[in-house]
Amino acid sequence: MYGTPCDTHGTLRNVLVGQSGGPTAAINASLAGVVSAARRQGAHAVGMRYGIEGFLAGRTVDLDAALPTSVELELLRHTPASWLGSCRYKLPDASEDAGTYERLFSAFERQQVDAVLYIGGNDSMDTIAKLGAWGSRVGSGVRFVGIPKTIDNDLVGTDHTPGYGSAAKYVATSIGELSCDSDVYDLKGVTVVEIMGRDAGWLAAAAALATQGGVPAADVILLPEAPLEVDALLGRLEGLLAEKSSVILAASEGARTPDGRLVAERTNAPGTRRDAFGHLAALSGTSRYLAQLVRERLGVKARAVEISTLQRCASHCASATDLDEAFALGAAGVEAAERGGSERMCALRRSGDAPYGCSIETVDVHAVANRTKPVPTSWITADGMGLTVDFERYARPLIAGEPSLAWEDGLPQRLAPLG
Repeated sequence: MYGTPCDTHGTLRNVLVGQSGGPTAAINASLAGVVSAARRQGAHAVGMRYGIEGFLAGRTVDLDAALPTSVELELLRHTPASWLGSCRYKLPDASEDAGTYERLFSAFERQQVDAVLYIGGNDSMDTIAKLGAWGSRVGSGVRFVGIPKTIDNDLVGTDHTPGYGSAAKYVATSIGELSCDSDVYDLKGVTVVEIMGRDAGWLAAAAALATQGGVPAADVILLPEAPLEVDALLGRLEGLLAEKSSVILAASEGARTPDGRLVAERTNAPGTRRDAFGHLAALSGTSRYLAQLVRERLGVKARAVEISTLQRCASHCASATDLDEAFALGAAGVEAAERGGSERMCALRRSGDAPYGCSIETVDVHAVANRTKPVPTSWITADGMGLTVDFERYARPLIAGEPSLAWEDGLPQRLAPLG
């Protein structure tokens, strides 16, 4: 039986926070929110270096010392990637490896940790759920709260996730710019843009937000939720090329054929290894396969463009709404723990589209972990190659606003990395 670091409902003394999974342009805004809220409550903030895996190895950082003033917190808010470092470490099932949990909870007790906040996506919520369940089992007073994050926007229990709005804004901006670039020559051609999204197509769907003079910049959008019929796609592209010189095809990296096979697996490209959670990692190849298919079957110029990690780290193109909500969710995590909440995830509940509004609540993290929220079928056009106005009404508020950045020598300032 573990001792209770502090009362199950009362003042926090030490808050431990970590970041996990793929980084975003907003994940550090959530970290800034955690540190800011802890400081307001008089609590000491400690960061895990490289997530729960790093914490198991004894790697932590004193965040009060590393971020002593509001100046550093503001720079952190606008710094991309995971400033504390990340990991893709899957906690074992307690029934198979109780020792790992005993080590963790002994460390929590030694460091007098009152609350553990973990900023991440589906798999990070799995970590919070497992830690919380063990804590309940052994009578620990440590509270475990998840802070949502993922550019994939596929977490259940929340209207959307921090990181998505900024990534969606970058995708839409890039699609619009590529549309201009691809149309400079009087030649028939197709530009295939590969966008992140392993299991859900929320990010590729953001291509629908790009317009040029009121005309959609993306002619075709392929999502994992709508299986790709190759002949139907080629017929659509052929029809478009009869009407215009340049066609933009936005494709999710997770696009699949009707038999469930990833389009990316049809290439000879490496990168389909699996991570600790069994997910395909470093997935790529969709755009190259489709571009080659267009060249061979339609006989026109085809270019493959992989936006790759730029879409998750382009903080110069971040959404102010996204950063504000990310910060607020981080702060809400501290407040939830102070109220005695545990085995919870902070979530956004939308109150309206026009005007847009969201409130913050907490949900059962066990109902979130290891589940995926797809793009609703009703938001995908009947041919499976586009999005409806319902998606646009949902997504446009999330990309709104431009943050005020500090600039130096013509470049945006960032917080210096941890040593």
